[in-house]
Amino acid sequence: MLSRYLPILEWGRTYNRSVLTNDLMAAVIVTIMLIPQSLAYALLAGLPPVVGLYASIMPLVFYAILGTSRTLAVGPVAVVSLMTASAAGAVAAQGTAQYLEAAITLAMLSGVMLAVLGILRAGFLANLLSHPVISGFITASGILIATSQLKHILGVSAGGDNWPDMLGSLAQAIGDTNWWTLAIGVPVTLFLFWVRRGAKPALMMLGLPSRVADMTAKAGPVVAVALTILAVISFGLADKGVNLVGAIPQGLPPFALPSADLSLIEKLWVPALLISIIGFVESVSVAQTLAAKRRQRIIPDQELIGLGAANIASAFSGGYPVTGGFARSAVNFDAGAETPAAGAFTAVGIGLATLFLTPLLFSLPIATLAATIIVAVLSLVDLKTPAELWRYSKADFAAHIATIVITLLAGVELGVISGVGVGLALYLWRASRPHAAIVGRVPETEHFRNVERHKVITIPHVLSIRVDEALTYLNARWLEGYVLEQIADRPAVRHVILMCSAINEIDASGLESLEAINHRLADTGIGLHLSEVKGPVMDRLKRTHFIEELNGKVFLSQDRAFSELARDSGDPVLPADHHQTRGMI
Repeated sequence: MLSRYLPILEWGRTYNRSVLTNDLMAAVIVTIMLIPQSLAYALLAGLPPVVGLYASIMPLVFYAILGTSRTLAVGPVAVVSLMTASAAGAVAAQGTAQYLEAAITLAMLSGVMLAVLGILRAGFLANLLSHPVISGFITASGILIATSQLKHILGVSAGGDNWPDMLGSLAQAIGDTNWWTLAIGVPVTLFLFWVRRGAKPALMMLGLPSRVADMTAKAGPVVAVALTILAVISFGLADKGVNLVGAIPQGLPPFALPSADLSLIEKLWVPALLISIIGFVESVSVAQTLAAKRRQRIIPDQELIGLGAANIASAFSGGYPVTGGFARSAVNFDAGAETPAAGAFTAVGIGLATLFLTPLLFSLPIATLAATIIVAVLSLVDLKTPAELWRYSKADFAAHIATIVITLLAGVELGVISGVGVGLALYLWRASRPHAAIVGRVPETEHFRNVERHKVITIPHVLSIRVDEALTYLNARWLEGYVLEQIADRPAVRHVILMCSAINEIDASGLESLEAINHRLADTGIGLHLSEVKGPVMDRLKRTHFIEELNGKVFLSQDRAFSELARDSGDPVLPADHHQTRGMI
């Protein structure tokens, strides 16, 4: 029982020297990758670079204790950093103590929300964000993030809260480009792009084994950091206008307290909720993908608690909101991490870096960190999904494009909210007009298919209607109109069969509509019959007077209903005047 809420008690029982060795090796590799990433993402969030390191220490320890994924690496990520900058920037100016306080408070609020949702087992709420909405939001965020970092590559001052403003600000400032900064930013960006695709094959050509070459290639950002620091020192670029990271405080994370100002909390709780949901969805997606490769499993509700604890720990250690990142988690997985202890060891490595290595980063160009961010986030931009969604589902395409456009034009918060809103609106519209079909029997079988798609057998006096949706208040009136319309077009009909094989639920409004249909048909001398009613639905119908008042019968199968009513009516069975197409139902 206790290990359910403390997963460390489960995997800790089988921990041994072999597992320890693998976890330590993975931790070393992830630490090397995480140091420049953490600095870069703090820059993206508008925070001092050291805050990124702070957010990569205690959160990893707490997730290792409470998380269920064996290989998920928690820490700052690009999208959450952008959302943090947007939320904190709305209440304070970057570079001020109030801005840092807002970021810390966001982490606390997000952590509490995640933990409460986990305790309430409410992980299903993340399903409000459909894949098209998430995909559109991440694509738009990637474009926004990459655009926001161009000013550091150019060495100019520019801003903007949305994409048009950013582009306009960059266009106005491009004449002030610092060519020394550009001479660093462009080569580093190209180098990091090459590292992602070309470093591993090049290293393998030199004779390194595949895994060693892959792990070595992951250290590409560290190489870029080291080379650009040497370039700054060697050529005196600090005196030529190249912006540097500057002094980074040494030492372990300080104890910090989130704000208790209710007015600030009132302004931040909505952004914190969005950060929580986006972070949770991203983290769980990564964790499930990696767990499936090793036939492991994660517990989403416990993941909420683990991520909540990680964010609370980040807040109290001077960090900002964190979640599981795909890139570092994939590296952790490929490096052979076997338990969450690898994350705790990574935290130790980051802690040592804050104690001993930060003075070495004084001459690190901001352009190098900007290049790291640009290369990382452009991999998130997916230009194939819109075309695929257009071919598959126009409604999902609309939600996807709406999310992208509004995120680019109005910001990340409105982008997510609008995407969810459009998705829900389209879902409600579809649910209010469910698919229904007139069906007939496929010759020499007991199967019934749509007369518009197949050559099937029908009976003039019997109308079979298959409803492919639950009957709820959203579509109950629509069904009444549909049935009566079909009857009006077929004056010979004496029996109507509602084929209920796809109906999983009938709520009170749906029941009321069935009663209305039953009375309307009875008044015109037409019998209403039901077939293939599912057990739970039938149980609820039996608790009402509907079955007693039904002027027809309830049949176990559509074939039995069709055959019995055909015999009773004495009608000939006729093939419907349609051709079979594509085997669709």
